[in-house]
Amino acid sequence: MQESFEQTTTTKQGGEVSPAASIPNTETASSAAPSVASEPIASPAASASNTAARPNTAPIGIFDSGFGGLTVTRKIMQLLPQESIAYFGDTARFPYGMRSLDEVDEFVQQIGSWLVDYGVKLIVIACNTATAAGLAHAQKTFDVPIVGVVDSVAQAAVRTSENQRVGVIATKATIESDAYSQAIRAIDPEITVFSIATPRFVEIAEQGIRIADDPIENYTSPASKVYIRPAFREIAQEYLEPLRRCGIDTLVLGCTHFPLLKSLIGGMIGRNVTLISSATEVAREVVDILAEQGCAAPADQVPEHRFFTTSTDLEEFKRFGSRVLQSPIEMVSPVDLLG
Repeated sequence: MQESFEQTTTTKQGGEVSPAASIPNTETASSAAPSVASEPIASPAASASNTAARPNTAPIGIFDSGFGGLTVTRKIMQLLPQESIAYFGDTARFPYGMRSLDEVDEFVQQIGSWLVDYGVKLIVIACNTATAAGLAHAQKTFDVPIVGVVDSVAQAAVRTSENQRVGVIATKATIESDAYSQAIRAIDPEITVFSIATPRFVEIAEQGIRIADDPIENYTSPASKVYIRPAFREIAQEYLEPLRRCGIDTLVLGCTHFPLLKSLIGGMIGRNVTLISSATEVAREVVDILAEQGCAAPADQVPEHRFFTTSTDLEEFKRFGSRVLQSPIEMVSPVDLLG
């Protein structure tokens, strides 16, 4: 399908249109969830065999380039409060969205190997760019189920859209990979997909967490985990106005940072557009996989959540990570993947 638009758009064959935008260079965790803590440990040694069956009590591994994957973690903790989690934030190499897909694929292999050696029973690639770059490779490499954040979100978008006009916002690498438009059109080729790279939304989310952590801003916006400056709204309007004019009724939040900006994005795109969050859809997929494979943790298990990062600033990870997770992270363990 081919459509032409005004000068603010460029047209692609196959049902995808990427609106151009000129950008200036400028859900709550379950009350029953345990406190989240981790003791510093050494990087796990390579196991003799990664094919041995893992016990149902083994943790779920989740990783992202930074804090965004904690939105997925929070949803998994809500739906599966008995499951232990090992979260890996590759904050030293954040952001992934401006890197090449080949480079990000290497990161996926490194972190996936680390998590498998750690003993996880399932891995969630809680990053859209990493999913686009390395999901297929990881599924061939590792002997545990690997869950990405594209397919389940694409399915939800197709189910939701009534006028068959779906928007996608994501990082530059994710948009250029064409992962979402291909996944959506594979399900329903009649849907027209409007894709736009919104890399500064990642920056806004990260900056908003830091600003909200300031005592004054925290006092003025106690109900929000991300503080939104007026300048952020101007950037959002420039990004989203082309999509709004396209008449979409469904918008995919194609980055795990973007649920942190749900109120900002929703307010700009309009109430008649349904936002599809990767956090919610991926958490549901994890529930289904554990049930299908019979590897869910016992209902009475007391979970243990551990957090790892490639960053050297552990206090920052604890502070900002706790705000995104909406539950205290008491300890974070450093990991050197290159040492």
